[in-house]
Amino acid sequence: MSSGDTDAQAVAVKEDYEDKVEVVDEVTTTVPSASELTSEMMQNPQILAALQQRLESIVGSPSGYIDSLPKVIKRRIHALKNLQVESTKIEAKFYEEVHELERKYSLMYQPLFEKRSLVVNGSYEPTEEECEWESDNEEDEEKNGAKDENEVEDKVKLESEDDSNDAKGIPEFWLTIFKNIPILQEMVQEHDEPILKAMQDIRVVFSKSDEPMGFTLDFVFESNPYFSNKVLTKSYQMQSQPDEKEPFTFEGPEIISCTGCKIDWAKGKNVTVKTIQKKQKHKGRGTVRTVKKQVSNDSFFNFFNPPDVPEDDADMDEETENLLARDFEIGHLIRERVVPRAVLYFTGEAGDDDFDEEEEEDEDEEDGEFNMGGTDDSDSQNDSDYDPEKDPKSKETPQECKQQ
Repeated sequence: MSSGDTDAQAVAVKEDYEDKVEVVDEVTTTVPSASELTSEMMQNPQILAALQQRLESIVGSPSGYIDSLPKVIKRRIHALKNLQVESTKIEAKFYEEVHELERKYSLMYQPLFEKRSLVVNGSYEPTEEECEWESDNEEDEEKNGAKDENEVEDKVKLESEDDSNDAKGIPEFWLTIFKNIPILQEMVQEHDEPILKAMQDIRVVFSKSDEPMGFTLDFVFESNPYFSNKVLTKSYQMQSQPDEKEPFTFEGPEIISCTGCKIDWAKGKNVTVKTIQKKQKHKGRGTVRTVKKQVSNDSFFNFFNPPDVPEDDADMDEETENLLARDFEIGHLIRERVVPRAVLYFTGEAGDDDFDEEEEEDEDEEDGEFNMGGTDDSDSQNDSDYDPEKDPKSKETPQECKQQ
């Protein structure tokens, strides 16, 4: 082969190589990078939802570690679980005694709550000594030296005007409390408010020592044109014993059922129902008539007519389950917080702190539900099949254990 032919062939090979390189370069520039693909995926709500669902199905699922252990070790684990069951039974007894303490101390609180009711309803006027309370504003004014003679005169004038006010007690005390608590505010409808203005007190009555664990909420009303009942009651039955089938789910006493009461409504005053008009057409004659029908109406007073709890939980539909869960939550709230701290819910001091804290906890839980940055150590260590020998982080010395 001549040198000329060789040179021509080399040029042809070079041109062919350059053409291929150009094609590859063109294709490469059209393919998005891995980071770009990830970014696009993270902006797609459907992909995020599917990924979240997948992650939730993985968390807590067995990794196979326990299954791989020798039978002799599994037997010892079973022994530990039996010990755990016995520990849970002791914990249940502990909560039963706590309930007895609550019942005992409720009698000590009673005189204070009764006096509170007298003040709220205007049956007792507190003395000057009982009314002494240094507010934050007064304290600031004293520190800043803002009080002069004119301010004192204005204050005396306002006090004299207040003295001429013929209002008794603290009007709308319990209605205001309900409005300051979100979960109760949602229940109160506009047509409920005139009735709730007549509420004089809420009392918690614990079951007796020889009775099953439980408590009753007494809603006391003054005479009103809506119903003849002086007291509306809501009773809650509780239990403090582990479930035989799932003993490790026990976390303390729980409400298992509740019972309301019959409200003796005055004629035409029942706010839990409303009358609607429906037109009916006769198939044969074609005539139309208007009929009136009563249907249920949203109202706080539906609280006293809760759904029945079926004997078998499997027979409970989702709607009933949600209604009862919410009802039990409200019962706990009124018993544990609202009644003991009523004045702080009236002023809004308790509500702000309590519900801000709950919202922060919810946000923390939501932030931890979706973690793309890496694995969650707490999840892995809570896994029943977690093997510490295979986790390099478990061998590190925890900084929190250092003595201060």
